[in-house]
Amino acid sequence: MKPPLVDNRRAGRVTDIDPAATQHLRIRISGHVQGVGFRPFVYRLAQDIGLKGTVRNTSDGVTVDIQGDSVSTDRFCDCLISQLPPHASVSRLDTISLPPAEFDGFTIENSDDQGSAAATVMPDLAACPECVQEIFDSANRRYRYPFTNCTRCGPRYSIIEAVPYDRPRTTMKRFTMCDDCRAEYENPEDRRFHAQPNACPVCGPHLELWDCQGGVIARHDQAFGAACDAIRRGLIVALKGIGGFQLLVDARNDAAVNRLRERKHRPSKPFALMFPDLEHVREFCVVSAIEQDVLLSAASPIVLLHRRPTVDTSHPRLMPILKSARQMPILKRARQMPSSAGSYYTPHISESVAPHNPYLGVMLPYTPLHHLLMHDLGTPIVATSGNPSEEPICTDEHDALRELGAIADLFLIHDRPIARPLDDSVVHVVMNRPSIIRAARGYAPVSVSIDSAAPPCLATGAHLKNTIAFTSGAQIVISQHIGDLSGPKSRVAMQAAIDSSQNLYSIKFHLAACDVHPDYHSTQVAGRTDGDALAVQHHYAHVLSCMTEHGLTPPVLGVSWDGTGLGTDGAIWGGEFLRITESGFERMAHLRTFPLPGGDKAITEPRRSALGVLYEIWGTEVANCGDLAPIQQYPESDLNVILRIIAQDVNTFKTSSAGRLFDALASLLGLAQVNTFEGEAAMQVQFAAERSRYCNPYPFTLVVRDGAAILDWEPMVQAAIDELRNKTSADTIAARCHSTLVEMIVAVVKSSDIRSIVLTGGCFQNRLLLERAAQRLVSLGRQVYWHERVPTNDGGISLGQAAALVNKIRKV
Repeated sequence: MKPPLVDNRRAGRVTDIDPAATQHLRIRISGHVQGVGFRPFVYRLAQDIGLKGTVRNTSDGVTVDIQGDSVSTDRFCDCLISQLPPHASVSRLDTISLPPAEFDGFTIENSDDQGSAAATVMPDLAACPECVQEIFDSANRRYRYPFTNCTRCGPRYSIIEAVPYDRPRTTMKRFTMCDDCRAEYENPEDRRFHAQPNACPVCGPHLELWDCQGGVIARHDQAFGAACDAIRRGLIVALKGIGGFQLLVDARNDAAVNRLRERKHRPSKPFALMFPDLEHVREFCVVSAIEQDVLLSAASPIVLLHRRPTVDTSHPRLMPILKSARQMPILKRARQMPSSAGSYYTPHISESVAPHNPYLGVMLPYTPLHHLLMHDLGTPIVATSGNPSEEPICTDEHDALRELGAIADLFLIHDRPIARPLDDSVVHVVMNRPSIIRAARGYAPVSVSIDSAAPPCLATGAHLKNTIAFTSGAQIVISQHIGDLSGPKSRVAMQAAIDSSQNLYSIKFHLAACDVHPDYHSTQVAGRTDGDALAVQHHYAHVLSCMTEHGLTPPVLGVSWDGTGLGTDGAIWGGEFLRITESGFERMAHLRTFPLPGGDKAITEPRRSALGVLYEIWGTEVANCGDLAPIQQYPESDLNVILRIIAQDVNTFKTSSAGRLFDALASLLGLAQVNTFEGEAAMQVQFAAERSRYCNPYPFTLVVRDGAAILDWEPMVQAAIDELRNKTSADTIAARCHSTLVEMIVAVVKSSDIRSIVLTGGCFQNRLLLERAAQRLVSLGRQVYWHERVPTNDGGISLGQAAALVNKIRKV
């Protein structure tokens, strides 16, 4: 959601003046105006109109002085907004009149770094078509140069060390421009006029291929060619990209993909894929027009796409059909390959890339290095984060040797330092609108406008999928994805993100907000600030995050469903309906609670959640249900122990979690008994439901206890078990359960007169649940909101915490 433009360009100006009279205006501009060629744009615009003056970067944006007759200055101000360069946006424009001054034409001045740093930092931008064309032009001096960029593309957030954005404040400061690059940089007619990362093979970063001991195997283009050969041979190559390392392997090679899984200790979590171009993507995936736009955007994220149905093309009856269909779009790349049947077949992707998953995470080349790599290979590759399992992505080549030496066979590195780690962003399209699942390269930092400026505040986010957020002027800035804070290296990465933010924006955090859970590392970090940290309830923060993103004010009904969050009553919440008021929130309704035996063990073992649900219904009699999958998971002695700890309330927690309820359904339906990564079991319930058509919901009840409505799922679970015993397919049961959960949401919304409904929390990463809930609520005449620019999962928590702190400050 783009913030409205605050346009004060008439402020302080005399309106009844001679149009021919000389007028001197000072224009202060905020928004995405650094790192996007904005100063060159202003320079050319002033030259075209015939104005004198200056333009310079400042710590809070761009300042322009223009002087000329009033007709020309008015035209300049209008064009400043209507003819913005690509990727630029203006959030605020303030103008004052000054006495005429002496200007020598129009010039770009040195940046002004005085004052508070509130400039909006640009994310990294994918290579533009002009730069891509140059690296494949043998007559161009940047032919096959993997660090080609211009004012329209290239590194930004990954290299910037301080604002204003100028080369001496980036990691490019170590590379002195050659005469040719300097001439481009100083030429107003050149695309690289004031392009801060400008470089070429003579003066810029270069490639080297290392072995696992750091020995140099090859340099420059020879390094690149050797790396491509290694990938073709099935080796794993660690590539230093724009924001950190990626692990690359041939996506067609089953043995290579499985070797990567084994070395990375990642048994089933899907790998991301990089394809040479959109045409290749369409061979394997269904791509809508909006998904295509996202894939080709300057952010160039990973996009979750539906796989195309696979066909056994070796079957003899298909051979003549395939031969005659070679020009069909889906098969036009089919090649005649030697095989036992001598048949035609479509290109292959290893099933180990995304096992038991109807989606593929797909991205296109977004740096010149990737474009060269994919051009030379011509086939899809796995391109996954270069990190040991559950640790931060590596950014330094020497650290990568230590951290990835047991995973990668070779290291393709470069000598441009990375200022901060950036994973690839992840996006899916919901109801024809892109929705960010992980905000990192191409999107981070995410800036959300607020009503007025706030003092520097820090929000330390959640424990999982951690991000931090902080206030900068009249905006809240959300960091890149940091990750799970369980390990020491992730905690170091979090502190580095805090330090980096303070250095980049020249601020010091004295106020902080955090989660209410006292044991979270993020909570403990907030406690180290000067004042008392504001503890914000987890699900309230989820709702505030979505409200802040969309600029909503109370009253709002927030449906906040996820896996785990400490409630105000000390219980584990996760299936919440919160009425948001001016003073805070009220817990309006929630899912019926059930026990989680083993506490955190239930997060990795959905069968424990299932036992908790069954125990809640039948007590110890559940031991007699030997035909049910979760019961069959345990020897009788182990089952009795677990039932006993539930009965005695030992290491057992009550939860209203929708996420754990999804886990229980996955176990009951025999879809998953353990999670090898977060959300795995719940995803299998979604995928099963998507294989079925819409099905009528099961019954449920809505009861009121102690002033709060409780949604009782017991009728749904009992009906699902009955159908399971009657051999109804798991797909149909999963679909009916989804329909039931949607109707539960509808029932609570109907009981309230609140018109604005927010759907938030990790469970709404489930596209089927989100779309059906939104469609049903819209049919009731409600205004429905969900996350688009900020993750609905715990990656968005920091924004909600920051918003809560800002609200508190304003009320003091």
